[in-house]
Parts: sequence; structure tokens; C-alpha cells
Amino acid sequence: MSLVDPLGIYGLWLRDVKRFLRTPSQIIGSLAFPLMFLVFLGFGLSGAAIPGLPEGVDYLQYLVPGIIGFTMLFGASFAGLAILSDQDVGFLKEILVAPVSRTSIVLGRIAGGSTTAIVQAVLILLISIPLGFEFAGWLSLPLTAVFLVLIAITFVGLGIALASQFSDSEGFSLIVQFLIFPLLFLSGALFPIEGFPEPVQYLALINPLTYGVDGLRAALVGASTYPLIVDFGALVISSVVMVSLGAYLFERVEAV
Repeated sequence: MSLVDPLGIYGLWLRDVKRFLRTPSQIIGSLAFPLMFLVFLGFGLSGAAIPGLPEGVDYLQYLVPGIIGFTMLFGASFAGLAILSDQDVGFLKEILVAPVSRTSIVLGRIAGGSTTAIVQAVLILLISIPLGFEFAGWLSLPLTAVFLVLIAITFVGLGIALASQFSDSEGFSLIVQFLIFPLLFLSGALFPIEGFPEPVQYLALINPLTYGVDGLRAALVGASTYPLIVDFGALVISSVVMVSLGAYLFERVEAV
């Protein structure tokens, strides 16, 4: 059995994408929460004097990349739910005993989860344009795509790593929700981290979403806290770590 099976990866990717597109309620539900943040915070704090905002950038411009990052976090982390759902209906057992390596299974789930998370993020970006968001230019879109992919891989890997440790979706959902909001608030997605107490700023520096949001902000708005190469490097490292962790923990899942 080869370590990586492209056909197996493609099959799992296609299944996840089809399942996502065939459930409009899931698409709407995944967008409702981030969109609520965008509308209420974007308009509610419009024109407010918020310490740490980049010069010449209003709050809506600052907020949209953060909400896109939140959408990626929310969608990608819950990709682990698909694994537990497959476990409930017996499909996970079938793919575990199939002649496909565990690594290929993990890569297929990461590809599927990343694709659906990116679709959600793009929809939020499109919705934000009529609300008044203006991105730096069309040339910024390829760079934006790179950061979306790295954010998705990082948090889908995290979702798979967590899901491999649970046998029920309730416990998994509880842990994921417990993680999502600290990661969101410590990323600078909603407010500049410069306004946080110094110990909290140190916590923000070990949060992968901090660099994802900052990179998106650099690409879409042209303003960032850290150099672009730092954001990119941090996300590459977090992607490799999370995929490796997810693959390692998934290898220990038993086909029962």
C-alpha cells in the first residue's frame, strides 16, 4: 500500500465537497454567525476611535479580514465533525479497512475540509463588498488565496487531531467551541492586539490565527502588524505541525 494514494484523496475530497453543496442549511448556518459579527460590529463601531487601528484604515476595513479568518476557523475546525458523523453511520470503519493508507485518508479529509472552509470565506468576502469593504486591488487576490489555504490546512488539521480523540460529536463540539473564541479574540481579528494587556499579547503570538488574520489584512487592505514573510512562515509551520499531528493521532484510530 502506497503512503499517498491520489485517487483515494480525490474520492474523499469529492465526497466532502458534494455533501457540503447538497446541504444549503449547512452553508447558511456556517455564514450566519460570522455575518452577524460583521454587520453588528462593522456598523456599530463605525467611526469609533479604536486604539491601535492602522493609520488611514477604518474599522470595517480592519474587521473584514478578521471575520474571514473567523469563518475559516469556524468552518475548518468543525471539519472534524464529519469524521465523527462518518463514525456514527459506519462509513469511517469502511474507509479504515479499505486498501488506502491512513495518511491518504487524512489528506483527503484535509483537502475536503479546506475547500469547504475556503468557499465559506469567499462568500463572506463577496458579501462584505456591498457593505462597503474595498480591497487593495485585484493583484492582492492570489496572495489572499495563499493565506486562506494555509489557514484552512492548519485548522482542519487541528479539527482532525481533536476528532480522532473523541467517540461522540457532543464532546468534540464542546471542546471546539471552547477553543474557537479564545483563538478568535486572541488573534486581533476584532480588535488590535496592541490594546491588550502585555501578558495577553504574548498569548496572541502563539496563536496561528493571529498570523493568518494579519496576512489577510496585508493582502486585502495593505496594512499589517508583522512583516508578510513572518505571517507566511508562521502559517507554513503551523500547517505542517497540525497536519503531522492530525495524521499521527488518526493513525491510532481503531476500526471498530
